[in-house]
Amino acid sequence: MEIRFSDRMGNFEEGIFQALNEKKNERLAQGKQVYNLSVGTPDFQPAQHIIDAVMQAASRPENYKYALADLPELTEAVIGRFKKRYGVELAPEEIMSVYGSQEGMTHIGLTLCNPGDRVLVPNPGYPIFSIGPALAGAELIPYDLLPENQFLPDLEGMDEALLKRVKFMIVSYPMNPIGRTAPRSFYERLIDWAREKEIVIIHDNAYSDIIYDGREGISILSVEGAREVCAEFYSLSKSYNYTGARMGFLAGSKEIVDSFRKLRSQIDYGIFLPVQYGAIAALKGPDDMIREQCAQYQKRRDALCGGLRSIGWNIPDSEGTMFAWGAIPEKFGADDTAFVMELMEKSGVLCTPGSSFGSLGRGHVRFALTLPVEQLQEAVRAVEASGILLQAD
Repeated sequence: MEIRFSDRMGNFEEGIFQALNEKKNERLAQGKQVYNLSVGTPDFQPAQHIIDAVMQAASRPENYKYALADLPELTEAVIGRFKKRYGVELAPEEIMSVYGSQEGMTHIGLTLCNPGDRVLVPNPGYPIFSIGPALAGAELIPYDLLPENQFLPDLEGMDEALLKRVKFMIVSYPMNPIGRTAPRSFYERLIDWAREKEIVIIHDNAYSDIIYDGREGISILSVEGAREVCAEFYSLSKSYNYTGARMGFLAGSKEIVDSFRKLRSQIDYGIFLPVQYGAIAALKGPDDMIREQCAQYQKRRDALCGGLRSIGWNIPDSEGTMFAWGAIPEKFGADDTAFVMELMEKSGVLCTPGSSFGSLGRGHVRFALTLPVEQLQEAVRAVEASGILLQAD
């Protein structure tokens, strides 16, 4: 019997990631050094009070039943966090949990789109921004993020014909992969534009606590009128290193939250209760750890970006996120895949080809700031010693 899979499976190719993983394992088996700056998994640990809360809750047998809903204490903790951190007053019905913002982004299109509806997605952008709407049968309309526009969407320059049938637009700052931020004035303009065009805004707010050089990490919900047209994903993964627990929230428009809650009631039976108790401890705990962690990420950014510039590779300073982004050496043209493979072979430094994030990512690479400063300095020396930055004769 021939098993025939859905056409959509053709969009999910392992490609370069499988090849890089094999190359990494080959080097490790040979006892060679690997500096893995590819996957964005925090290497910091959760605060002890978070771990303790999970452990205590996990020791109680009654917490192994279906949760069915968010604990009232969890909802109150989210309300408190948004008020303290962003100055945003949320009502309980404007909040719901998700299994991390990745899961939320995967499914939100199912509540907003009919097949053939259009969704505006960033280029370059994190892959799930496109994969999620595509799974809902939406037509993807990429919008370009260009240096001449400070890597912000050109709202006024968008083709009015393309905007017809657009149901929602995905926006994310600080942004993975490009490490850029957006000023409050942009969000104010975006909300006015969305109301005028009758387009919902879905904001992915995963990195507002990892932001550098005194910039402001905001919630889009702090902008006047945002909740009329907007919902925001907020994640505990990066701020609290709660990544594997898969704990995030959708907040904002009550209508969107209600619809998404209805959809997800058909998918699962609520977040595992010990995970909820850990999230309560995180959200109600002190912010000292978050601020110190951000300072450590900034030191890593300086070590990597500044270090690479010092040896002749112009990688700009990231403005936020746990990533750095830049163009590959000119001699490689736009073939970022070939460059990443050669960089790995010659130096042991593993990063992600920019083409994985859309057509405008070609000719670029993304680094994850997931090693201590000392190892990042070693990685810079390994790149210099490899000779890969030397121009061809």
